[in-house]
Amino acid sequence: MRPSAILAASDLSPRSAQVGGRAARIAQRLEARLIVAHVAPADLVELPEEAPRVPVEAVADEGGGALAEAPSGPLRSLGQRLLGRRMRRGIDGPARALDAAARGLLPKPELRLLAGEPAEELSRLATDEGAALMVLGLHRERRVLDVLRLTTMERIVLAAPVPVLIAHRDAGRPYRRVLALTDFSPASAAALRFAARLAPEAEFHAIHALQLPLGARLAAPDAAPDDFLTQAEQMRAAFLAAPGLPRLAEAPEIVPGGVHEVLAYRQVELDADLVCIGTHSGRDPEQLGNYARDLMRAPPTDLLVAKPG
Repeated sequence: MRPSAILAASDLSPRSAQVGGRAARIAQRLEARLIVAHVAPADLVELPEEAPRVPVEAVADEGGGALAEAPSGPLRSLGQRLLGRRMRRGIDGPARALDAAARGLLPKPELRLLAGEPAEELSRLATDEGAALMVLGLHRERRVLDVLRLTTMERIVLAAPVPVLIAHRDAGRPYRRVLALTDFSPASAAALRFAARLAPEAEFHAIHALQLPLGARLAAPDAAPDDFLTQAEQMRAAFLAAPGLPRLAEAPEIVPGGVHEVLAYRQVELDADLVCIGTHSGRDPEQLGNYARDLMRAPPTDLLVAKPG
């Protein structure tokens, strides 16, 4: 049985500068394989239908040599076919950039150049390769389009069969402090459990933003009414009884207020290296929670997003 894999998905831009290094660090810790992948637009790289996921090793450079040791058999034939005509022109640039992005990483990565829709291709690759985690870079902001539709990153997270780490802090530094923004749901428990796998020696903290109805906020602007607080405390007790959670530095703090202000207050105080959050509160597995979406678009630090486990 092959070991699991850590999948580093790079868009080959500066936004993904820390993706390979962070994924490599995690792969070493988990004794996993490392795969570095890039998805090019289907209209730029027209890969044969029967083999849409092409190892970069199958693509030769201009001098006739290989970017890495070329495989034999069907993949060699595929590589030779890809060198023909406009397919060669479309794939050569991304292949070189992917090879450069993976250079020097340990464990030695396997390279995958994909073509098509990123969420679909990366999800399929993660499933096929038995990935345990997908690592992405920062979102490219498109203000008008981001309002009208899901971003590429959001589609990837929804489609991914594994947790997703958005990495942009210096990959050379280990995670020392982890902050879980929890709504006490199974998804947030899954995020905290996986964060413990990534950084077992870190200090773990958790915070819950207690959002009150407008009437309750007007009636008690400086405190949570007893019934709402009691309900939150009961949810916290059930959450802490979930198996596999790491030891927390303190019980999850329940703070009345909006998620953004509560996270900002605690993040400044802790200077956490990693924030973890669930994709949603369990109401609709096909939708991202609003706060998960907001954090993914502008994460204050590295961000781990997980579905219910």
